[in-house]
Amino acid sequence: MGTSFGRGGATTFQQDLQNSDCIVIEGSNMAECHPVGFQWVMEAKARGATLIHVDPRFTRTSALADIHVPLRAGTDIAFIGGIINYVLTREKYFREYLVAYTNAPTVLTEDYVDTEDLDGVFSGLDPESRIYDFHTWQYEGVEVQAASGKRDKEYADRVQGSFGLRQAGRGEAHGSGGAEVTAQITNDETLEHPRCVFQVLKRHYARYTPEVVEQICGVPQETFHRVCELLTDNSGRDRTSSFVYSVGWTQHTVGVQYIRSASILQSLLGNIGRPGGGVMALRGHASIQGSTDIPTLFNLLPGYIPMPHAHSNEDLDAFITAESTRKGYWAEMRAYMVSLLKAWWGPAATPDSDFCFDYLPRLTGSHSTYETVRSQLAGECKGYFLMGENPAVGSANAKMQRLGMANLDWLVVRDFSLIESATWWKDGPEIETGELHTEDIGTEVFFLPAAAHTEKDGSFTNTQRLLQWHHQAVEPAGDARSDLWFTYHLGRRIQRKLAGSVDERDRPVLDLTWDYPTKGEIDEPEAESVLAEINGWGADGNPLTNYEQLNADGSTVCGCWIYCGVYTDGINQASRRKPQVQQNWVANEWGWAWPANRRILYNRASADPDGNPWSERKALIWWDAEKAAWTGHDIPDYDKSKSPHYRPPDGARGAEALSGIDPFIMQADGKAWLFVPAGLTDGPLPAHYEPQDSPVSNLLYTQQRNPVRQVRPHPNNRYQPSGHDPGTEVYPYVLTSYRLTEHHTAGGMSRWLPYLSELQPEFFCEVSPELAAERGLEHLGWATVVTARGAVEARLLVTERMTPMTIRGRRVHHVGIPYHWGPNGYSTGDSFNDLSSISLDPNSHIQEVKALACDIRPGRRPVGAARADLVREYQEQAGITEQTGTEV
Repeated sequence: MGTSFGRGGATTFQQDLQNSDCIVIEGSNMAECHPVGFQWVMEAKARGATLIHVDPRFTRTSALADIHVPLRAGTDIAFIGGIINYVLTREKYFREYLVAYTNAPTVLTEDYVDTEDLDGVFSGLDPESRIYDFHTWQYEGVEVQAASGKRDKEYADRVQGSFGLRQAGRGEAHGSGGAEVTAQITNDETLEHPRCVFQVLKRHYARYTPEVVEQICGVPQETFHRVCELLTDNSGRDRTSSFVYSVGWTQHTVGVQYIRSASILQSLLGNIGRPGGGVMALRGHASIQGSTDIPTLFNLLPGYIPMPHAHSNEDLDAFITAESTRKGYWAEMRAYMVSLLKAWWGPAATPDSDFCFDYLPRLTGSHSTYETVRSQLAGECKGYFLMGENPAVGSANAKMQRLGMANLDWLVVRDFSLIESATWWKDGPEIETGELHTEDIGTEVFFLPAAAHTEKDGSFTNTQRLLQWHHQAVEPAGDARSDLWFTYHLGRRIQRKLAGSVDERDRPVLDLTWDYPTKGEIDEPEAESVLAEINGWGADGNPLTNYEQLNADGSTVCGCWIYCGVYTDGINQASRRKPQVQQNWVANEWGWAWPANRRILYNRASADPDGNPWSERKALIWWDAEKAAWTGHDIPDYDKSKSPHYRPPDGARGAEALSGIDPFIMQADGKAWLFVPAGLTDGPLPAHYEPQDSPVSNLLYTQQRNPVRQVRPHPNNRYQPSGHDPGTEVYPYVLTSYRLTEHHTAGGMSRWLPYLSELQPEFFCEVSPELAAERGLEHLGWATVVTARGAVEARLLVTERMTPMTIRGRRVHHVGIPYHWGPNGYSTGDSFNDLSSISLDPNSHIQEVKALACDIRPGRRPVGAARADLVREYQEQAGITEQTGTEV
């Protein structure tokens, strides 16, 4: 969504789902995995909305839906692509919205060549390096540089002339934010130019017909047509539809393109920025959104500012030149960046020190958790902190994670209980199989008990960008401490140890502003003081109220520019709890949402180009000519005083360069991007590819898989044959993972609770009665599931909730497995992630665990060394080598 609209967060908020006329939930089992938010879906249904659930399994969400659409896992791009084709060929798009607010009229360069002409790949592919050169994806006569955090691949082009810098290390395709457009765009508002985005879309999606959707996805044509009709009939000037997704969409080798598909469709239908519309990205637990806003990600700084890469002689000026834009709000990146550096290094961050820009680490490529595992195995990564993670069962190819940790010098685990990542060295599967021996493992493991959220103050930033404050209820017991306490006091101890050092390498630690007030007997840092720093203050020491107050000269401090305003007037806005009955339906006084407390992003698009609501029924904000201001129910995601008739003068920069009809203010052209000319590593448009391991061949192209997916071959990370390849039949069934209401993520919080363990007592897998009969599987009996990575045993749930599908005349079955289990706690069992591989989306580096291939057989798995022997037997039967599955 960052490349489509300018920001990576959900475009709307959960309460707004009640205003939808049609809701499509795809890639999520919202009723079970997000039950509190699902109340707004039920409110929409009570108001007459249609609910469509697209999912391989029939779940509690399906039971409450008007239509359940079973489809083969891993084929959502084909399904959404078919709807896009329907919209384009039947002219169901919202034309006025499309022309005014998207890049549909924009003309592309003659150099662009689509997958339709290159049999499944886009122009610019270098098969040797598995990288696209996206210079052929540009607008005509215009150089479009990648969105903020994604431009490093063009770094040399952007700064070499001015700064003499050279590129060192491959750029990462991450982050959120707009893009630079360096010249006047050529548009054709008739949408007839053969190279305009609209016509390119029509050609690209022409082969995604109902017949093809049925043959790829297994969705009957009559069901598919009904979905198309319901969605388009409930979109347009007077009606809006929403899309809801979760990790069922993201955890694929084409996960980013799944979300791009929905973004394109919703833009065509005019559903972005409007009540009851948008794309809702559900987050799996309380602060997943917060952990990307103020990131635990290797490639981002707070507020989606990109982490610098390892370029020689790069100073702050060169970085800003390469990463900021001339138009839109990303033009002010220097102000955001300098204010952040001042928050971290305070008095040391001055113009003379380049605001301590050199203190920041540098990237040399991807440093995701999966690259870290490879570094551990190579002996390069010596120590590891695990805080709120349980990779021994929760990460893809959990065996690789355990083997990596066995090669460390030290490991620190902070958690509520003795999770598998703290005990693998004595009771992990490799101890049983003899692949590891406790006495040979040199890793020194430190387990430090963590405080729960009830035992500390702090904030959650949830699925709709909403910051909500939680207050400490009780003191943590025993030695348990909060993450804030641990990090703060660890930093103080390190500073004390380095005191007096004259080594320049120690200056970044010694110069840190690390002086938060503490309270109580254990010296718990005051969480609100951290929030105040994140919000920022001006030269007078008073809290700032919005990010437009940030300066590039070092006179302002701000720990995260998108959170600026959360501490307005010195008041913790995140702790507000004004009842909805005392305010309007948007409820802006409950908590605080970034940016600037706006609840529906891009809401300028809720009004027509003249500033009038598209319809009174769907009014959100509108232009008040008498007051010369935008007004309405929500806070305008726009310059409040900018007239719809404003047109920027030549040479305008920043926000002033956006016209009065540019709702997407984080994009340099102010438009939603149907076609992405820069910012993604795997194509400007979504294209259907089969998963890394698939028992089905790609019907659309001879290109079987995403050609630039990230594969990490290793003796313990073997890939399987796919499609027509010999050996594919050894793993004939589609395997998918999911979560349960009663358990949480990798089980560290729930498997140690007796009442939750009683509700879901045992690791299990789901199969259809037809598959059970085919393989001799008995309900409540045992089954062994095998992939090229591992073998696990699970109890069998034989259920009609698993729908067999007919794919091009062949019967295809699914095996569904929840991923919460491991050997520790009250409720124990094998781990699903012993089956998964490290195969990653090239943009987000997220693992593919929602669509794999497996075999299933009756009975319990072997124990000891025989378990590893079984996996090897399957590999040999399938003819698997180190090259299998690594083909472009």
